[in-house]
Amino acid sequence: MNPSAIIAASLAGLLFGFDTAVIAGVTDALRGTFALSPAQLGAAVSAALIGTLVGALGAGGPGDRYGSRNILLWIAVAYIVSALGSALSSGLAMLVAFRFLGGLAIGGSSVLAPVYIAEVSPPARRGMLVGFFQLSIVLGILGAYVSNFVIGQATDGELAWRLKLGVAAAPAILFLVLMLRVPQSPRWLFHRGRTGEAKEALETLSMGDPDTLFAQFAQGATAPGDARLRWSVHRRPILLAIGLAMFNQLSGINAILYYLGDIFAAAGFDTVSADLQAVAIGVANLAATLLGMAIIDRVGRKPLLLVGAFGTAAALAAVALIYSTGQGQALLLPALIGFILFFAISQGAVIWVYLSEIFPTAVRARGQSLGSATHWGMNALIAFGFPVVAQYTQALPFWLFAGAMLVQAGVIWRYFPETRGVALETMERTVEGRE
Repeated sequence: MNPSAIIAASLAGLLFGFDTAVIAGVTDALRGTFALSPAQLGAAVSAALIGTLVGALGAGGPGDRYGSRNILLWIAVAYIVSALGSALSSGLAMLVAFRFLGGLAIGGSSVLAPVYIAEVSPPARRGMLVGFFQLSIVLGILGAYVSNFVIGQATDGELAWRLKLGVAAAPAILFLVLMLRVPQSPRWLFHRGRTGEAKEALETLSMGDPDTLFAQFAQGATAPGDARLRWSVHRRPILLAIGLAMFNQLSGINAILYYLGDIFAAAGFDTVSADLQAVAIGVANLAATLLGMAIIDRVGRKPLLLVGAFGTAAALAAVALIYSTGQGQALLLPALIGFILFFAISQGAVIWVYLSEIFPTAVRARGQSLGSATHWGMNALIAFGFPVVAQYTQALPFWLFAGAMLVQAGVIWRYFPETRGVALETMERTVEGRE
């Protein structure tokens, strides 16, 4: 297996994480530079999230029609233009427009990069290789924190925030260059009848004997009329994708990351360094993601999800108890780190892998798009709702998140099939429970 394609596509995850996190380091500067009201600042910050939802919804169709690799090239261009445009913005409208464009790229990345990696990966290592996308997201988030810190130390004023936003153009250019050097997915080419190009792509990617793989690809050939994502044909993978994406956000992961400072402040930690909190959470996230990648193809997707569901439920209940009783504040950071560890090793490691493998080739990108859009839509709802509920009771959101994780454990146990080591062409039988 040639690793160049995996590395190239995984860079989309790094840009995903970087662009998502970098805005946190420039909000005060933007408020001062453009004299923004709270509503205007909210528009600048949320523009990318809205774009992400739109991008996730819209990427699947073009991905299935033109191929994931080809659309990822345009996504790379969007990342470059967004970074440079945001850095050079002369006003709020310009900044919102370019941040929205960056959100479109993030949403498209979350759909098409895992699909591409899944389609060029051998079944026995598909979980680990698609997991590189999640690892890249985590590295991108840490990279944004480090970049913001370094630039903030090196310069200040208006130049600092412009550099913080513009520096993302560098990895985006690298992403574009590397994607230009890798071929289209051989599976996609084969199912489009372009067998000559598919053979060349297989040889370039060192995936194995073309004749053997063509015979395997043929097992997943789509019957006429089944090339559209339809409830009557694809009901089971649709429900699995929506369920996994919803529970991913019902864990409270992004609400916790977005409002980490407020969570600690509400527990009385007025002097706790936000930077140290971010580092502790970030290191835990990275370590657990690496562990999840290392064992996902050995342990399987379902066991990891079950362990994560019970572990996150326990950690969230501990946080809720601290708020409910007003005691044990010293245990808040360990409880949150425990939550991050259980989340990253389970749902963090599994979600993009599972979404990328449960749909047939002809509708894989659209199926991934449905799961990704559900993920981002729930993200927006919970990110909005968390502070609304928390202003009345800090404990209730965490009790709700913990309860959701217990419900998830039951759903995973009862309905989710294990997909470890299953060839994509025979996945439909596994998902439908026929194997």
